Amino acid sequence: MTERTTVHLLRHGEVHNPTGVLYGRLPDFHLSELGREMAVRAAEALAGRDVAVVTASPLERAQETAAPSAEAFGVPIGTDANLIEADNVFEGKVVGVGDGILKQPRAWRYLYNPFTPSWGEPYQVVAARMRAAVRRAREEARGHEALLVSHQLPIWICRLDAENRSFVHDPRKRQCNLASLTSFTFQGNRLVAVTYREPAADLAARASKARGA
Repeated sequence: MTERTTVHLLRHGEVHNPTGVLYGRLPDFHLSELGREMAVRAAEALAGRDVAVVTASPLERAQETAAPSAEAFGVPIGTDANLIEADNVFEGKVVGVGDGILKQPRAWRYLYNPFTPSWGEPYQVVAARMRAAVRRAREEARGHEALLVSHQLPIWICRLDAENRSFVHDPRKRQCNLASLTSFTFQGNRLVAVTYREPAADLAARASKARGA
């Protein structure tokens, strides 16, 4: 019998971002109070699981989201740069067609190809590094479970890659809500199941309502 291993990909909780910029890889963007509640809710959702490894993106919001789970399972938080947010040329800007950088002609030269995408890190590159992060976690937690804390786009691209689906997608339709869990279950090295759940769905809805989304 081959060993059964599960790698959970957890999106970080809500971030304190009063100016509404695309924070991307910028430092000093931390969880909001609601985001901290989401992190606790995620840890509670994993209670009773066999989590032996907790690893996070180096960005503060991911490390802070990982903290309640690491404490609950009595393991340190590892850091993997492969889990970091995707790079984006609009980092630090308010992004919007009517009220942000996208209405300015100087930004249009970055918008010529949404399929790669031309404004940021190529999807193929994101997929490769996330694949490496999942593989590493699977090896470290073999026969047990691992928790990886990352960001919406990397997690969604990782799922599309695992399911052999096209990377071309509508960002508004990503199934990767705040503090959601996308879980990959392996039998040996073979992926046998992908599941998704939102333990903080009510908190995410509250965050969306507060933003007027």
